[in-house]
Amino acid sequence: MAKMHSRKRGKSGSIRPAIKKVPSWVSRSQKEIELLISKLSKEGKTAAQIGLVLRDEYGVPSTKVLAGKNITKILKEHKLLPKLPYDMLALIKRAIILRKHLEANKQDMAALRGLQLTESKIKRLMKYYKKNGKIDQEWKYDPKTAGLLVE
Repeated sequence: MAKMHSRKRGKSGSIRPAIKKVPSWVSRSQKEIELLISKLSKEGKTAAQIGLVLRDEYGVPSTKVLAGKNITKILKEHKLLPKLPYDMLALIKRAIILRKHLEANKQDMAALRGLQLTESKIKRLMKYYKKNGKIDQEWKYDPKTAGLLVE
């Protein structure tokens, strides 16, 4: 979704192994991984950041293979999932930064266009998450109160 308004093709990423079984060198159990995920979430990390920490510091190649479920499902079971998904929060943060920039630089039309594109992405995501039940049906994006959501 991030490349929607640019005319670029993006970069390909790495490919995970096709075999989905637990490697012999992994010493962590399913219970240990769930405890690590809940601990890292309580520290304020997002699901993506938790995955990076597990990979880099704890040597967990794939949470889904070892625990049988992904990080967001584990967070949902432990009731640690944030009210808004982290991709929506990242877009809201970007919109706040652009609004502050536009207050100081009223003539910056490129930034204004960036703000329009970012807010349209927020509205599309909001519609998708409401349809799938990930956020409340009454929740609405308001640029004036968006700063309170991020802090």
